[in-house]
Amino acid sequence: MPMLPKSLKARRRLGVVVAAAVILAGAAALSIFALGDTVSLFYSPSQAAEAKVPAGRKIQLGGLVAKGSVEKFADGSIHFVVTDNVQSMKVTYDKDVPDLFREGQGVITKGVFDSHGVFKASEVVARHDENYMPKEVADALKASGEWKGDQPGMSKP
Repeated sequence: MPMLPKSLKARRRLGVVVAAAVILAGAAALSIFALGDTVSLFYSPSQAAEAKVPAGRKIQLGGLVAKGSVEKFADGSIHFVVTDNVQSMKVTYDKDVPDLFREGQGVITKGVFDSHGVFKASEVVARHDENYMPKEVADALKASGEWKGDQPGMSKP
């Protein structure tokens, strides 16, 4: 019992369908491969510690800038701690921080962990006014049970 159709017309149609399927599968594979380096997952400090994010993997780390943790250095770099009030992680950044960056406020950092577990930020995004906290940060605080949305300066996502 042959697998191919008997008529020449049906064989051509089958060939076109198979070729189209191969081309679409190749395009999908290339798209997924290309997106692999640009996808940046969001983690709170607790989630990052639980997931054991490998060194060098690009992620977004968000939470609150811990009070008393900001250290500015003469070379322009800044060290601070991001916390979700359950877990804290040290962050280093070697560029100018946004004007609205300050202790106790929501922040999202983009970058990678180094081999010592310190987060090397390539970008820092701070909240834009007193009634806003990034949705990812608010969701992470809610999940950890630390959400205090009724306080001034915190909005519900």
